[in-house]
Amino acid sequence: MLALFALLKWSEQRVWLLVPDADAIALAEGLKRFLFRSKVAIEVRDDLQVAGAFAPPATAKGNAFSGDENSSVELDMGAEGGARCLRIMPRRQPSGACAVLEEPGEIARWKSFDLEHGLPRLPASQVEHWTPQQLSLDRLHGFSVKKGCYPGQEIVARTHFLGKAKRGLALLEGDEPMTPGNEVRNSDAALGPVIASADADGRHIALAVLPLEREASALVVDSQPVREGALKAGLAR
Repeated sequence: MLALFALLKWSEQRVWLLVPDADAIALAEGLKRFLFRSKVAIEVRDDLQVAGAFAPPATAKGNAFSGDENSSVELDMGAEGGARCLRIMPRRQPSGACAVLEEPGEIARWKSFDLEHGLPRLPASQVEHWTPQQLSLDRLHGFSVKKGCYPGQEIVARTHFLGKAKRGLALLEGDEPMTPGNEVRNSDAALGPVIASADADGRHIALAVLPLEREASALVVDSQPVREGALKAGLAR
């Protein structure tokens, strides 16, 4: 898995990718390597900014975004547990109902919301380490086994049709911050690594890739006890 993004389909010939964590320029250059006699243009829109707020969207609803690409575009990013909106607009334009996410506390709260709903926010250290199934992206309808041709598709499709995913996401909460890359352990062995973490509103949560079939046991990260919770629903589009 190289990058996760929201996809806005303007038409059969034009789509936008909203990339929250990956380097957009590097991702665009990587995609261009697969253009061979194709009438496709890939462009990074550095003339746009993204604003967000924990508030209901004014017009967008569900997976139907609203607006005009020349003025502003609104997305409904809410789910079980709260309303959220995103707005994409030209730089220097007032953000309106959505406040630009510049405050560290609000950015951390947004990230924490994503992790609680099973949307991985991967740091660079975790890129190209996991298949979509290991990140439980099937529960978000986050990948296709029927469309296109992409690096790794054979493994993804074979796991889907012929195999069985043996690992998936687990939501953890502890009393101390958790660092991506560090191991989740029980009393006997390492089970798998933390892949993303967030610290907001006095809470410390993380996503880890762990065996789907494992016995219930006390878990620790960095010698600190952690509790396993249930991923919230609602982000599927």
